[in-house]
Order: sequence, then C-alpha cells, then structure tokens
Amino acid sequence: MSSAFVLPEPWQHALKTYPELLNEAPKVLAASDYVNHWGQRQETMLMQLLESQQLQKKLSQEEIAQQLASMLQDVTTEEQLHQKLRHFRQWMMVRIIWRDLAGLADLAETMADLSTMADVCIQQTLDILYHWQVEINGVPRGPDGQEQQMIVLGMGKLGAGELNLSSDIDLIFTYPEEGETEGGRKPLSNSEFFVRLGRKLIQALDNQTVDGFVFRVDMRLRPFGESGALVSSFDAMEEYYQTQGREWERYAMIKARAITGNEADKKALSDMLRPFVYRRYLDYGMFDSLREMKSMIAGQMHHRGMDDNIKLGAGGIREVEFIGQVFQLIYGGRDRPLQQRPILTILDLLADRKLLSIYAVSQLKRAYEFLRRTEHRIQAWADQQTHILPSDDPSRNRLAQSMGFEDWRSFYSVLKDYRQQIQEHFDQLLTAPQAGDDGAGIKISLFNAQPEEKLSFIEQCGYDDPAEILAVVDKLLDLHICRNLSQTGRQRLEKLLPLLLQATGNVENADACLPRLIPLMESIMRRSAYMALLVENPMALSQLVKLCAASPLISTQLAKYPVLLDELLDPRSLYEVPEKEELKIQLLQFLSSVDADDLEQLMNRLREFRQIATLHVAAADVTGVLPLMGVGDQLTELAELLLEQVWRIAWEHLVAKHGYPPVTDNDDPQQCGFTILAYGKLGGLELGYGSDLDLVFIFDDEQEGMTNGERPVDLIVFYTRLAQRMIHLLNTVTPGGILYEVDMRLRPSGASGLLVSPLSGFTEYQQKEAWTWEHQALVRARNVIGDRQLAQKVTDVRQDILARPRDEAMLAEQVREMRAKMRQQLDKSDSQLFDLKQGKGGITDIEFMVQYAVLAWSMDLPELLVYTDNIRILEALVASGKLKPAEGEMLADAYRYYRNEANHCVLQDRPTLMSVTQLQDFPQQVVQIWQRWLGDNA
Repeated sequence: MSSAFVLPEPWQHALKTYPELLNEAPKVLAASDYVNHWGQRQETMLMQLLESQQLQKKLSQEEIAQQLASMLQDVTTEEQLHQKLRHFRQWMMVRIIWRDLAGLADLAETMADLSTMADVCIQQTLDILYHWQVEINGVPRGPDGQEQQMIVLGMGKLGAGELNLSSDIDLIFTYPEEGETEGGRKPLSNSEFFVRLGRKLIQALDNQTVDGFVFRVDMRLRPFGESGALVSSFDAMEEYYQTQGREWERYAMIKARAITGNEADKKALSDMLRPFVYRRYLDYGMFDSLREMKSMIAGQMHHRGMDDNIKLGAGGIREVEFIGQVFQLIYGGRDRPLQQRPILTILDLLADRKLLSIYAVSQLKRAYEFLRRTEHRIQAWADQQTHILPSDDPSRNRLAQSMGFEDWRSFYSVLKDYRQQIQEHFDQLLTAPQAGDDGAGIKISLFNAQPEEKLSFIEQCGYDDPAEILAVVDKLLDLHICRNLSQTGRQRLEKLLPLLLQATGNVENADACLPRLIPLMESIMRRSAYMALLVENPMALSQLVKLCAASPLISTQLAKYPVLLDELLDPRSLYEVPEKEELKIQLLQFLSSVDADDLEQLMNRLREFRQIATLHVAAADVTGVLPLMGVGDQLTELAELLLEQVWRIAWEHLVAKHGYPPVTDNDDPQQCGFTILAYGKLGGLELGYGSDLDLVFIFDDEQEGMTNGERPVDLIVFYTRLAQRMIHLLNTVTPGGILYEVDMRLRPSGASGLLVSPLSGFTEYQQKEAWTWEHQALVRARNVIGDRQLAQKVTDVRQDILARPRDEAMLAEQVREMRAKMRQQLDKSDSQLFDLKQGKGGITDIEFMVQYAVLAWSMDLPELLVYTDNIRILEALVASGKLKPAEGEMLADAYRYYRNEANHCVLQDRPTLMSVTQLQDFPQQVVQIWQRWLGDNA
C-alpha cells in the first residue's frame, strides 16, 4: 500500500528536512485520509507541529496540558475559545494518529494520550467558562458559604482512560450542594448556575464550526437520561441511584471518574456512588442481568444488520469489557483492587485471583488489543466514529495493510479467530448452567406443582422417606419470608429448589442432609444473590451438599454466614489449606478494601476471614485431605495471624493518640515492649474449631518514662489500653459474630489481677504465689506475638519456674487431687459411653501426665522445656529414658486418636463421647503409666 502511495506536494515540501518522518509518511498518509488532507489545508500548523518534534516523542500528561494552556492563555471570547480548542484537537489528533500508524506508540500510549487530551480540554475549558460566568452571576456557594465547583464525571472509555480515536465522550455533571450565587448582578440558584455552565461547556466541545468539533458530547447517562436535569446535586444523584438506579447503570458507573473538582468533593462523590455500584455481598444475580443486556444488544445489532461491528457485535470489544465488569460487580464490593477502571488491569487481577484462568486472560488481552488497534485504524482513515469493518475491497485492503497484513484475507482470518476466542469465553461465562435438557427435575415448579407431582419428583431424587422430605419442603415454602419474596427472589428459589433436592438426593444420608440445609435456605432468602450463586454454579451446589452431608457444624456455619458460599465455587481451592505466609498475604489482601479508620468494617472483615479460613480447614478435614495434627496447626496459625492483625489495629490507634512508648519509635511488633503469652490449646499448638484463646498480656517495665505523643500517658496506662482495645476487637459481637472468645483468667491473681502484667510482677507471682495448677498451665505457655527481647525474658522465666526442684511425691499428690476434682465435675462417662476428654485414661489424663513430667524432671532434663505441645514433649520423654519407646508411641497414638475422635464429634455437632464398644484399649494402657508415675487416684 505505502510503496504505491505518492506524497502530495505540500507534504513533500514540509518533510524534506525530516528524513525519518519522510520515510514514515507514505505508510501514515495512505492509512489516514484525515491526516493527509489536514496537512494540505493547514500548512502553517503542519510546519509548527514538525518543528515541535512532537511526532517523534512521547508526551507526558503535564506536557499535553501545558500545550493547551499556552494556546488558551490569551482567549477572551467564546469564539476564540472554540477556535483554539479545535486547533488543539487537530494538532493532537494528527500527532496521535501519526505515532500510532507509524508504530511509534503502543495501544496504551494511544489510549492514554486521547484520554488526557479530553481531560485537559474539559478541565481548562470549564475553568475559563466558570470564571467568565462568575463575573456575571457571582460565586455559587453552599449553605455554609463554601464555594461550589461543578464536577464532570467522565464515563465509559474516557472514565477508564481508554478513549479511542474518534470517540464521543459520555459525561455526567454534578455539584456538591444546593445554594445560590453571591456577588453577581442577581442571585441564581446553584442549579441554574451550573445548568448554564454545563450548556456552555457542551457548546465549547460539541458545536460544529468551520474548524470542526472537539468532542461529541453524550449526556444520556445522567440520572433520568435525556428527560433528566442537565446537572444534579450530590443529594439528588444519591436519591436517584438509591431509588431509581438500574442494573445497566451499575455497569456504566464502574468506569466513572471525576475529571474536575477538588479532591474532597471527588472523594465525597466516589464514597456516595460506591455502594450503588459495588455491593458488600457477592452479587451473582449479575449473570442474569448481563445475559438480558447482552441479548438486547445482540438483538439490536442483528436488527440493524450490524453483525460486523467489532465493538458491539459477537466477539467484539464490548464482550471483553462485559467479562471484566461482571466480575467487578460480583466481587468488587469486597475486593477493592477490582474497583479499578482499565479493563486490561482488571483481567490481570482476575487471573491473579483465579477467577479466570491465565490462559483465558492471555487470549482475551491479545484479542482486545488487536480489536482496539483495528478500531483505531478504521477511525484513523476519516476521523469518523465507526466500528464497522469496511465492505469495499480498496478499504479492506487498506485496513489490512495498516494492520501489518499483506491482504484482507490474511487479516480477516486472524480477526475472526480473535473474535471467536472472545465469544467462546463470553458464552462460557454467561451460558445459563441449567439451560440443557438433562435433569428432568429442572422443569418442575415446587411452588405450583400438585402434592402428588412433588412427591413423585422427590421419589425420583432417591430419598428413603419422600413423604417426610415433602413435609420439609412444604414447611419451607410456607414460611412468611418465602411467601413474601420479591419476584426476582421467587424466580431464583423456584430454580434452586429442584436442583437442591436432586443434588441432596445423591448423597448417602440424603434424608438427614436436606433438613440441615433448610436453615441456610431461610438465610439466603433474605439476599437472593446467594440463590443466584448456587443456580449459576452447579459445582458450588454440589460442594455445599457434600460438606453439609459430612458435617452439621459446617451447615450451621454456612447458615449463619452465607457469605461463605463463595468459597464453594472452586473445589480446587476449597480443600486447599495455605501455608502461614500465604495465609498472611491473603489476609492483608482481604483487608485491603477497607479504610483503615473504618473500625466496624475491619472487625467484620477479620471475622469473615476467620470463618472462610476455618471453612477451608473443615472441608479438608471432613474429606480426609488434612490429618489431625494439620488441623490443629492450621487453626493455631490462623489465630496467630489474626492476633497479630488485631495487635496492629489496636497499636496504631493508641500510638496515634498517645505516641510511642520509650522502647520504640516504629510499628514493629518485635520492638513494642509488649508480648502475648498464649496458654492452653493455642499455646500447645492444638487449637480446635471452637476453642477460645487463653491469653496473658505482659509489658516490659524495665523501660522508664511516658509515651511521646501530644497526649502522653504512663506505660501501664498505654499497655492496659492496648490490651483493652485488643480484647474489644476480639470479643465484641458484630454481624459476623465474635472473632475469638478470650479467657484472661490465667493471668497473675486471675480475674482480680491486672489486665496487663509488668514483667517483674509476672515473675514474682510465678515464683512466690502461683499454685501448682498454674505451673502446670505454664508447661503449654509460649509467646505468640510481641517484643522479641521481652519474649525471651518471659521464656527464661517460664523455664526457670518449670525447672525448679520439687518434691515428686508432693507434686504427684497435688496433680492427682486437681485431676480428681476435674473428673468429678466434668466427666460424663458411664457404662456405655467414654468421655474422650475427661474419662479415665483420656485426653486430660495424658495432658496432666505430661505436665507432671515437666514439673518433676525438667531440672535435670532441660530438653523437656523446649516445646509446649504434648506430642513433642512425649518424644523428649522417650529420648530422655523416662518412657520406653513403645510407651511413648502408645501415649502419642492414644492422644492423637482421642483428639481425632473428639474433633469429629465437634464437626458432627455432638458431645465428645464415644461408645465403649468402639474404644481401643488405650484407656487401660494410659492408666497403667499414670499409676506408675502418680499413684492410684487416676
């Protein structure tokens, strides 16, 4: 194409001193009639453009803004303003098209330059028009006298910074508050002032003059569309979107970006619009709404004979954007990074979050970039807003060659492949999962069917007692909440119920499983998007039934917190339990969407994260993916991570108010002068699903002075408030429940003691006042978070106390007495059932034996002091010769066996009792060693 193109004489003359540009010119001018004719009409401006050397270099946003500012600096009339804007637009368009066609700019640069050009035109034009209007009508002010500015929202591709070569710009005008002008000829309402200003802005950009236009302006996305006010206040916009906003407007608002206005007003507007666009729950109803939108658009395209539209047609640009947007609307409210605007950024985030495969994202990005480049080549020819492939051969060949292909056929083959890839991914995402003919039950409506039809369907599903199951279903349908469902909610439940009955009928304990699912159904009726999630995702429904069949505890948790249903979407990740570092990354990402000063939302998110992580552990547990010791490790690591985050939130709050204590000048927990000593199951690395946290807070009282903030306090006050705030964050009941129940009774002097112990006080108490049972508890105590040096001091105190010389006979008597009291109060064993925890020869007996061993012998056997968990202390007892290898192995096996069975009892939501007929001979063997060490009172 370019080799046959003859440069017009004005271009030859202009480029004779620019050999590099002369070589590029045939390729550019053959592909852009607009640039070609502009250069012949505007020879003076062409020479200025060449002299500026802007064709050869990339410009920053500041340079583009300065270019326009220099052109507008002397304008005094609207006519001059209009002319200068259009000259700027021509200059920039020629520059951008040249760099694009010559291969000097990639797609990102082209879109960014076009969007920046629009931004600076809007910003600088509005600024000039505002000041001109203020001179006549005065300054618009709010009720408090604050000057008001009009905020221009850029929508669509402008909002996302993805403008194309001949795009119109979709705008919405708004202002913060009602009021009136001050200082003008006569007062105007703010509404009237900004309507006049908005009209002037549109005219400056959109009017067709002898110099053309700047941008076609489309205002139809504003509230109430063409029939709505041209400009709305923040309150009016909020009222509209809360009461009138439609689903397609949520899609549109994803890309909304405030182009003008001060930062405070921009933030206020963004905060006001965000709840409309991004819901706090997972909004799987978006799939249905997107299908409807896509079907409507496709019907319009077909009706207009526009199937070759590379933007709106099948496999077009819009479908890629829809794919990103549907995930943004579903997940964006709970994942702040997904609230960004550029589609390529969003696709990368979807791959990172495994919402789309890396392969799919790679295909979609390549296809999108190819289509956008094609779009620019089509529009570069005549500066026309079109997305339709040419139909005549010369135009087709010109387009193909401008895209780097030999001919139309080779270009169209690649284009067709890319569009096919987009369409396949789009259809795969949005195909209704129950649209096939398989599964006869899908067609039944349990709302309207006759009793015999329902019973027949339930029988086909495979239940043992269909009549009882029918009664369960009818009771659900007769609930007040069910009878008062919205139309959408009823439609979703009508689809879901047959699917649920079919899926549940396939498990072995179907008749027991379905009633477990009813509380969940009641819960999700209040927010029907969760019903949409299960209808849209057969795999999620399958995993739901599988887990609820395996564990009533899981079904109860899901009913209390339906937000956990999202975790069922991907079976591959559902049964994965990440390592601690990966879990920490997930936690920080999970909290990233919450403002640091939004304490209520932070607390909710922490609780939700614990529930999600616990669900993953439980799912891996009931399916045998995770061994018993792995369950304790995972739940312990989770608690430690959440404790650290709670410490950080509380610490930052206290430091902001009172400053840092003398021991530190930073937020590193390892230098904070404070440590958390964990006892019990957390200390022993054996945390269970419902375990509380036994904690003791200790601060380093060797440091002196006060905090260094504007409101300094004594150290005991600072650390006490730190502990109080942590307990508040952990214990407070929110919609997400509590984070952890905290038990502080093991601190020095118990409930009557200080909330935070000074190290010296903790040491003295352990040396002089602590009871034997408190030293037993100290065996399992370890520092889980806090100051590294202080933690070592506490560890030294622990080892010193545990290794003190003791009279073994007296110690054995004290341990026996304590155990006897506990058994008398707590043992639920009888002739038929064995209490796994409190029964003779059970879990607690093994724990007491281990504690006795450490207290009795660690003075001579310091290896008993290294670990806080029972299994490794038993291993140390074997290594030291206090237990024979077979005895140590038996005790460890018994301990694991008991805990495993107790754990299953928790998952089955029943007491930790076991039939004596199912017991192995562990109790008798444990009692034998107890009697050898501690005597006959076991």
